[in-house]
Amino acid sequence: MEAIKSDRLWLDYNDTLDGNLKEKIIEKYIPLIKHIVSRMAISLPAYIDSDDLISYGIFGLLQAIDRYDASKGVKFETYAYARIKGSIIDELRKLDWVPQSIRKKAKLIQRTYSELEQALGRAVTDEDVCKHLNISKGELQNIYNEIAFTSIISLDDLLYAEDFTKETARPDIMAEKQELKKILGEAINRLPYQEKLVVTLYYYEGLTLKEIAKVLDLSQGRISQLHTKAILRLRGSLSRKRAIL
Repeated sequence: MEAIKSDRLWLDYNDTLDGNLKEKIIEKYIPLIKHIVSRMAISLPAYIDSDDLISYGIFGLLQAIDRYDASKGVKFETYAYARIKGSIIDELRKLDWVPQSIRKKAKLIQRTYSELEQALGRAVTDEDVCKHLNISKGELQNIYNEIAFTSIISLDDLLYAEDFTKETARPDIMAEKQELKKILGEAINRLPYQEKLVVTLYYYEGLTLKEIAKVLDLSQGRISQLHTKAILRLRGSLSRKRAIL
């Protein structure tokens, strides 16, 4: 019933472009913006204000309202989620809050995962990574912890980035994105058990990292690390595919 009301509200606005209906749509999706911000804020430094993130999200919602095309066959909620998340991520990128040294470490580990998994034909272990980089397990754990702090650009970014821009109306771009999503799904299925479980619970079941920690009886730091490792593996898988496409 709620979904029907949402569709009716959108269709009424689409027919009339009534400003009052637009306000109602904005009010209706403020909770969605707050939900997205609450999940993202966990991985962000304390000096980044949640109210600012909500403002970025509202801008994304306004873009969604102005640009949504029901004829594309995508539900407005799905489109709005992508635009809201994308708007927040775009603004965070402009802030450039991630130290360059950590960016380099993230790219190094991602590249290592990609190269080793391609060479070995299996999911690599921490021991494989340590041997390849000639570092200790303690050093690798420290790198994971540093990267985890910046992992806000994560699976959502891989799934939603640029999915609904005008460029994707091109059949070749749409076909490539569908292929990449297929590759991503296959890569998720190949993840080590705990990493796959964290990805499933976080992105598909909507649990927070704190809630997942309770479910799996692990520390939140360990869950964050598993999430980080999973994202690095998935990015590596997609980077190999993009090199081929």
